[in-house]
Amino acid sequence: MSLCPETVPPVPEETVRIARAAFPKGNLYIQLRDEIGVLFDDADFANLFPTRGQPAYAPWRLALITIFQFIENLSDRAAAEAVRARIDWKYALSLELENSGFDSTVLCEFRTRLVAGNAETTLFDKLLGWCRQEKMLKPRGKQRTDSTHILAAVRGINRLECVIEAMRNALNAITKKSPEWLHQLFQEEWLNRYSPRAINVRIPHSSAGRQEFAETVGGDAHALLDAVYNWSDLLENKQIAAVEILRRIVVQQFYMDEKGIHWRTGSEGIPSSIIFINSPYDLEAHYGKKRQFQWTGYKVYLTETCDEELPRLITNVETSSAPVADFDLTEPIHQSLEKKDLLPAIHLADTGFVDAELMLAAQGQYGVDLFGPSHLDQQWQSRNDPKFSGENFSIDWQRQKAICPAGKTSSGWSEVQSNTGKPVVKIKFSTKDCRVCPFRSDCTKSKIARRTLTILPKEQFEMQRVARQREKTREYKREYRRRSGIEATISQAVRGFGMRQSRYIGAAKTHLQNVMTATAVNTVRLSNWLNEVPVATTRQPLFARVIRQARAA
Repeated sequence: MSLCPETVPPVPEETVRIARAAFPKGNLYIQLRDEIGVLFDDADFANLFPTRGQPAYAPWRLALITIFQFIENLSDRAAAEAVRARIDWKYALSLELENSGFDSTVLCEFRTRLVAGNAETTLFDKLLGWCRQEKMLKPRGKQRTDSTHILAAVRGINRLECVIEAMRNALNAITKKSPEWLHQLFQEEWLNRYSPRAINVRIPHSSAGRQEFAETVGGDAHALLDAVYNWSDLLENKQIAAVEILRRIVVQQFYMDEKGIHWRTGSEGIPSSIIFINSPYDLEAHYGKKRQFQWTGYKVYLTETCDEELPRLITNVETSSAPVADFDLTEPIHQSLEKKDLLPAIHLADTGFVDAELMLAAQGQYGVDLFGPSHLDQQWQSRNDPKFSGENFSIDWQRQKAICPAGKTSSGWSEVQSNTGKPVVKIKFSTKDCRVCPFRSDCTKSKIARRTLTILPKEQFEMQRVARQREKTREYKREYRRRSGIEATISQAVRGFGMRQSRYIGAAKTHLQNVMTATAVNTVRLSNWLNEVPVATTRQPLFARVIRQARAA
């Protein structure tokens, strides 16, 4: 389809008359058209369409429809039906009442163009641009960030079920391309073993039975792959994606030796979750765990403004694989906000997003105060007797010496790397001093009777010390209370807009969904702001309100 840019037409008179009669007080979509306007024009999407072909449906309308769709959490078919049936949508889209709309697949094609053209954030950014123009975004204000899990649009299955489903998927794909192949190699057992979906296959309950069954499935997979890669009349099947997926899953789940094929366990090496395939239908959906909760899918990171005198608007959306740690996204969030010229002065986040290195980078590169609780000192000395914790040692960086709380000077200083590859300083004290120290039992449990201390490099160490001192103040606690509001935003996106469950396969499309959900949240919040709807407070039972009011009096 080609794009023939057109100017946005006014709302037809008959549509205006009927809409005003049906909604004398207006509604969300009528207000958006009247007070915010269209926001988009066809030129914003010109690079997504070819210059030749059948004329495309107006992209500016598709952009608005996509936002409306996510506001109401509608499917493509339901959204296309709403365009035909709803007066308020026709008003916002400048359509005649008799307009019959379009086929629902047009919405899918539009999203595909957004992803292919790296334009996932176009709608989101245009809305933020209008908010900036209307002075609803404060330069260098306060913002807060948190993350939540996203469930992939695939069924959660275990390792063995994943292999079975991959085998089933590969058989279906090869059969679709070369039906005659089945009669050349097909084994009768495969019919019963791979016809049902993996969750319906009767897998033995005993450990030995499961091991035997897994190795049988592995043997079947190897036989299938050998046939595909060795038979000359099946060479074209190497290009089938499902076959390559099966090969990768077999490599991850099995190993071979002179005795045959075997099921991998921890001792043989199972790939890390960041590359481990959990479903043959979504290779980018990985296993994640937070405390006791486990899921297969992704994580989304929302950043929003939290200035009291302005609406609370989401300013950035990031999507990552499920096993990615929160602190890995702190830097990308700041980079994205810098590109939009939306960096805050104070960025509130929980411990997962904060460490000394990130605080230094935020302050030095972006002028942002990364505001959150630093990691606690996990050494046993901090719990047993805090005066012997690492932060109570005096450090002379120039002389490369440390003085312990008992007044003894260190005897060794080494700049090394930690287990994670980060630079640290390892300090050792003299065995002669520590062995006779009256505080030795409170300071070290070392068998060689001397204290060793591992600290961060100078700038990070001092930043961490300052941060921990700040966390003890009332001002810090009062300011940090603002962070909790981001959890309400996540709750709204999950409960009101369906963010928890991915609609689509793959990380790129899931990110598009997350961005569109954030756009929908912002749109609804802008409407509430324009209508002077107050921000809802945390629900409390009647007895709690009465008790708190009495105590406040």
